[in-house]
Amino acid sequence: MGELKSIKSVAAELGLSPSRIRQLTDAGVFTADRTSGGHRRYDIEATRSAWMNHRLGRTTVAVQHQEPSELLFQREFELDGLAEDRVWSIVKPKLDLIAGGPAEQILAYAFTEMLNNAIDHSGGAYVDVSAFASEGGLRVMIQDDGRGAFAHLAHGLGLPDNFTAIQELTKGKRTTAPDRHTGEGIFFTSKAVDVFRLSANGIDWTVDNLRNDQAVGVSRVVEGTTVSLELDPATDRDLSQLFQEFTIDYEFSRSRPVVKLFEFGVTFVSRSEAKRLLAGMEVFSEVEVDFTGVESVGQAFVDEMLRVWPRLHPGTVISPTGMNSAVDFMVKRGLTPRP
Repeated sequence: MGELKSIKSVAAELGLSPSRIRQLTDAGVFTADRTSGGHRRYDIEATRSAWMNHRLGRTTVAVQHQEPSELLFQREFELDGLAEDRVWSIVKPKLDLIAGGPAEQILAYAFTEMLNNAIDHSGGAYVDVSAFASEGGLRVMIQDDGRGAFAHLAHGLGLPDNFTAIQELTKGKRTTAPDRHTGEGIFFTSKAVDVFRLSANGIDWTVDNLRNDQAVGVSRVVEGTTVSLELDPATDRDLSQLFQEFTIDYEFSRSRPVVKLFEFGVTFVSRSEAKRLLAGMEVFSEVEVDFTGVESVGQAFVDEMLRVWPRLHPGTVISPTGMNSAVDFMVKRGLTPRP
């Protein structure tokens, strides 16, 4: 056994607070001996090894099936009183980005938005920030220990389940704290990086902008929320153009919900499905409904989406895109005036 040290000494060596050491001990991550006076004492080498294994275990769950990578940065922060811009100033030098270049601008925006979400919404106590380099580019991860983003949104908006929360996030302007947040952060971040992955409550939501695709699947992340941001450091993507794509007169006024994320399936037939798809979209002036991956739609779905709902919300224009020939036929048929 190595030298035994106090909580205060171990906290200083690991860069943690004494309260965090106690929490991890109570959780079984660390093992402590007791003095005759009841004070905890730690084998510093064993504790350091346990801490590294604990962090590696969390990261391994979050980056399963990822290509081999080099760890550039990893550190845990207490969420209470944390400022996202200060953390970014610590992480940024480790990424070796071109100052003022597109990659730096995109990651600065995406990182601070996602860390601010953890600070304001997670309800957790700690957040682990890590960065990796691989042949595919950079990957930055933000992992909190809160209640999970999908469960938080579902509860805050009164949604029926966590899967519905993903549907709402694809719309934009959906937030549980409208007095302090616009609901734009996740929407724009998911479109700014090459690959965006939000994992929480046993669910993965992935937005792959390189392949112009989105997917939902099962995740091993069941504690807290893990956000993964992947980006080629040589990207030429223009962040300002991305904002302009969804902006009219400097206001976030366009949205692009992806139909296939609103059900487990590729066929949409009912009015209730159309109502769920367009719920809350009246806050936008233009809504581009993306039918990519949808095989067929029914007459009732099309009628609700293109005739009934727009009549009730005349300030919003609905534009279907990404249609195959079958969907295009039904949409054109739905747009044809009836006697």
